[in-house]
Amino acid sequence: MNVRHAISTFRGNRVPNFQIIKHRNWWFALSGFFIVLSLIGLFGRGLNYSIAFSGGAQLTYTAKTVPSVADVQGILGQYGRSADSEVEIIGNDQVNIRTGTLTTLGTQAQDLREALAKQAGINVDEISEQDVGPSWGSQISRKALEGLIVFLVLVSIYISFRFEPKMAISALVALAHDLIITAGIYALVGRQVTPETIIAILTILGYSLYDTVVIFDKIKENSGMTAMVARETYSGMVNMSLNQTLMRSLNTSLVVLLPIGSLLLFGGTTLKDFAFALFIGVAAGTYSSIFIAAPLLAVLKEREPRYQMIKTKADVRTTRAGLRSVSSADGEEDLAEDEELATATAVAASGQSRPSGGSSSSRPRPSSSSRNRKKRPQGKPKRRRR
Repeated sequence: MNVRHAISTFRGNRVPNFQIIKHRNWWFALSGFFIVLSLIGLFGRGLNYSIAFSGGAQLTYTAKTVPSVADVQGILGQYGRSADSEVEIIGNDQVNIRTGTLTTLGTQAQDLREALAKQAGINVDEISEQDVGPSWGSQISRKALEGLIVFLVLVSIYISFRFEPKMAISALVALAHDLIITAGIYALVGRQVTPETIIAILTILGYSLYDTVVIFDKIKENSGMTAMVARETYSGMVNMSLNQTLMRSLNTSLVVLLPIGSLLLFGGTTLKDFAFALFIGVAAGTYSSIFIAAPLLAVLKEREPRYQMIKTKADVRTTRAGLRSVSSADGEEDLAEDEELATATAVAASGQSRPSGGSSSSRPRPSSSSRNRKKRPQGKPKRRRR
């Protein structure tokens, strides 16, 4: 594909012809690799939960002398709270600290507050403190799990009613693919799982489902064309539908990823956690809709007797076409051999030399037709009357 065709395809003026379904085992193997890697991260390293899930304290204050994040981390480190703390400077003077609960420090908790107030040039009373117990985090986790289950049940019912159950199975597999990979990457890079991460993951599921439904809608539309399915088989029809919606999916995802990437690069700590989960999830959702959900649907539908018969007939047509091409080639070779043999015989017959001596026996004898042919006597011309 040259540059002009690539630009035309990107703008939607030309439908590509990528063999996505033909190479589905490659996509399944690639997804399997990332899923195994994600499971290693989840069970090997585990998720790094923030204090919203593990419990802790949140300190918020407005600083007159605004410190840097490293300066605040230095004071927290003096009291053994640097490792499990998260510091964020919001705006120009708002300091937000998330750390473990201060009740375990005893009398040193007040010393820590005073040190932070002195660094910011404020009084200790101006520091707002909120202590979060681990039960609050477990309640968030439970509610998120309940919401996820309800979401999956509603999605299954909707897709089964709108399309068919096998499309619902394919969509759920794609959603599980996105969830595992997003959570696994979070575990591998060590990012903290915050309530914003949960919101981002639920948003990811909705976006991935939207892209899958768009592709399935095109597949359903093309499956109603009996002649197309009979000619291309069900897998060929799915591949054609994917090519027809490919640039729409990619361009939509690109438009979504651009602002998310901006938040990931230039946003604050809270926004970066949210943007990171969204970026990974949207990219994985776009991939799974094209390379997992649709190929898996083709595999499930090809097992039905109706589409098995269509595939068998298509294979027979392909085999017969190959045999006809081979037979025509053999016939042309036989004809060429006959022509060469006839030419060689004619050349050999005309190239024989006559025997010397000039005897009458060497002269060619006239044929019987020429011997029997009699010479007609020429009559005298009649006289004209005057």
